[in-house]
Amino acid sequence: MTTEKTMDEETRRAVVLLSGGLDSATVLAIARSQGYEVYALSFSYGQRHIFELEAASRVAASIGVAGHRVAAFDLRVFGGSALTGDIDVPKGRSADDMAHGIPITYVPARNTIFLSFAVAWAEVLGSSDIFIGVNALDYSGYPDCRPEFIVAFEKLANLATKAGVEGRQHLKIHTPLIALSKAEIIRKGIELGVDYGLTSSCYDPSPTGEPCGQCDSCLLRQKGFRENGIEDPLKCQRNELSAISFQPSVFKAES
Repeated sequence: MTTEKTMDEETRRAVVLLSGGLDSATVLAIARSQGYEVYALSFSYGQRHIFELEAASRVAASIGVAGHRVAAFDLRVFGGSALTGDIDVPKGRSADDMAHGIPITYVPARNTIFLSFAVAWAEVLGSSDIFIGVNALDYSGYPDCRPEFIVAFEKLANLATKAGVEGRQHLKIHTPLIALSKAEIIRKGIELGVDYGLTSSCYDPSPTGEPCGQCDSCLLRQKGFRENGIEDPLKCQRNELSAISFQPSVFKAES
């Protein structure tokens, strides 16, 4: 007796959310190491740190992807975040400050929106696997980085597509970094050959991409490299980035 194969069994494709930051670059490498044909999905959503999209292109080209798309829409129409509104990015916060409350850099419903796009592309690709670099240790206050959010979204996603209703797709949201510290994430990426000099983590970089060094993301990145006893290669490679060229395909969400 034979049974119909599901989409992921036939293709082993995966959609990987790729911001261009340290975490998402690591997740992309993890998905590749697990044998998936990876399709990177980035977002131009009106973020002030738009330089991260250039980093995403470099990371995708460096690690190797079957496709890279950038979905464009503008969350500045809502604001409500230091990343999408006229609000200062917090600088110089202590580890204790970062461990309490939901920071103003939280973008309302961002991961819900991102994952919805990923579900749509996964259905088109014939994939049942989506990878996202959420982390419940750093920024534990972000509501859309919690394990319970991922479980709930995965359940919703499996009710939301034609392929799921017809039994051809069984979506799995992979979160390989969710219980790791920044230092552990960096170690994993180094094992997989990730070039962190190509990434961008800063929430408030200069127009040329220089990190501010004082936002929460910069401070956590510095801490992760320091705990591994190594220097952040971003400092060494900044002048070499212009030599790498890669242009992703772009599609836009209609308003």
